[in-house]
Amino acid sequence: MKATIWHNPRCGTSRNTLEILEARDDVSVEIVEYLKNPPSSAKLRQLYADAGIAPRDGLRLRGTDAEERGLTTADDETVLAAMAEDPGLIERPLVETDKGVRLCRPREKVLEIL
Repeated sequence: MKATIWHNPRCGTSRNTLEILEARDDVSVEIVEYLKNPPSSAKLRQLYADAGIAPRDGLRLRGTDAEERGLTTADDETVLAAMAEDPGLIERPLVETDKGVRLCRPREKVLEIL
């Protein structure tokens, strides 16, 4: 199985989720450092739809100005555009497999799609 993780190596939860993926013999991991290679708003739209969550649910609040910018109450397209422009607004880690997408907070949520 292939798993793609949108990863921030400075984030403990992201590192721990990656460890879970790499420990599995049946998983081939693609790592996307999203701060260096941000996903487009279209890709983010697809990821959140596949995860069954609204883009606002994938918005990183801690350490960002998301609340001050009104993003916590903004429409989906505004949130997605802001995330694509400033990937620091994306909560991490997102993991995608053939079985779906999860925002892996806590890290064990990744097990739902393996």
